Amino acid sequence: MAAGFSKGRPRLGFLGTGWIGRHRMSAIIEADVAEVAAIAEPSPETAAEALALAPGAERVDALDALLAMGLDGIVIATPSALHAEQSVLALASGAAVFCQKPLGRNAAEVQAVVDAARAADRLLAVDLSYRFTEGMRRIREVVRSGELGRIYAVDLVFHNAYGPDKPWFYDPKLSGGGCVMDLGVHLVDLALWCLDFPDVAQVGAQLFAAGERLGPDPSQVEDYAVATIELAGGTAIRLACSWRLQAGRDAVIEAAFYGTGGGAALRNRDGSFYDFTAERYRGTAGEVLASPPDPWGGRAAADWARRLAAGERFDESAQELVQVARVLDRIYGR
Repeated sequence: MAAGFSKGRPRLGFLGTGWIGRHRMSAIIEADVAEVAAIAEPSPETAAEALALAPGAERVDALDALLAMGLDGIVIATPSALHAEQSVLALASGAAVFCQKPLGRNAAEVQAVVDAARAADRLLAVDLSYRFTEGMRRIREVVRSGELGRIYAVDLVFHNAYGPDKPWFYDPKLSGGGCVMDLGVHLVDLALWCLDFPDVAQVGAQLFAAGERLGPDPSQVEDYAVATIELAGGTAIRLACSWRLQAGRDAVIEAAFYGTGGGAALRNRDGSFYDFTAERYRGTAGEVLASPPDPWGGRAAADWARRLAAGERFDESAQELVQVARVLDRIYGR
């Protein structure tokens, strides 16, 4: 058990080494703050790609085998239905956890993981990677400095011209939801994070699948959603997200904040999933805050690994993950 871990190079295990798992592994290796000690991956071909990145790692069968190694941290990149249970098991064993989003399919699952991290006094983080774009960091600084005045409106958009390629994404019991759970979680997190996690007063939403409105307890997941979120201070948040929207480009991604003294927005460039420009607005004038290139994709994982190497344990800000999950529950009418 890793209960005695403090400062040093933590030994990490990777549970799931598909594209996202390998990408986060590469970021941690590049940061040079931790050792990739083991991987658990059922596919021989996928495991071979991961071991090419970390040739000194041991391949094991499953999470139980990883936990038996007394590792300091576990990076989880498995299907959503498994995240909460696997995270709780890892934390209870004494390992810190870095998990892909969503941490759970609903707020109750997320709260259970946060409670487990608190009880074990272990560092917990989720791959909310858009926080780590240079553009969002700059926008958050401007928003929280008060230079934009009182933020009264936020527009959030994430339209993906494609959709997930794994069948479990389309089963509500396995995924917890569709495009809101997959994409909207990033947007809701960005808005609340920039505004310092205020209380949420009201949430309303309309969910669609193949152009038809979904009713309560649907047997299919939504591929288009619009939601309005009213914060306790009166700020209005508008959210729109989708899979396979015919928007004329690969993706439309935006997080715009409008205040009594100005505005600021992060927008993707030329339909890209990776290139973003952040601007600040004064009337009809704009000022660029950040622009490509910006290799942000693995920064959340590297940040967790650095904090773990520095000896950090449970961070109470993990409770913010529950606040985001509660908003998603209200969007889904749960």
